[in-house]
Amino acid sequence: MRDFIYAEMMVHVPMCTSKEAKDILIVSDDAALLSAEVARHAEANLSVVGCSLEAISSLGDAAFDVVISEMPLDALLCAQINRILKKDGQLATVHPSLDDVAANKSLMAVLGKYFKIIMPYNMGDGTTALLASKEYHPTADINLQRADMLDGLSYYNCDIHPAAFAMGNYIRKEYLGVIKN
Repeated sequence: MRDFIYAEMMVHVPMCTSKEAKDILIVSDDAALLSAEVARHAEANLSVVGCSLEAISSLGDAAFDVVISEMPLDALLCAQINRILKKDGQLATVHPSLDDVAANKSLMAVLGKYFKIIMPYNMGDGTTALLASKEYHPTADINLQRADMLDGLSYYNCDIHPAAFAMGNYIRKEYLGVIKN
């Protein structure tokens, strides 16, 4: 996949779903592309940590509006991300392929303890990321003004945003009751 598509979708989907995306955390061992996309949002205060539980555990409670994670999630990491997110926070993360139903159902069950909304979204090449939200729905609560005001993007726009959440019937059936929307 083109790197710009991945970076734009990982950053702008959660940031344009959040009512007020000011405090942003990227969990990555190579955050350059993601950081460049966050920088398009003038109001954003960016923090970056490496992919380690210790780095995330050292962060303050309710400190972030959005967490963008390239670190594989487990129950302990989900609990720490929940702790550092604000009460209406968003998480965008990598996850196993939707074809790995057992791994995703397990992950989504853990996320379901902390998030009201859990939805996979298309990254533009058939792969998916996962959005978990404590409050805002990614298609109903998209901040159109924020999405429309972003300049210089190569892929993401306010039409791609809701369309990214469209899933085929086989996905809907397989994940019925697990995806929380």
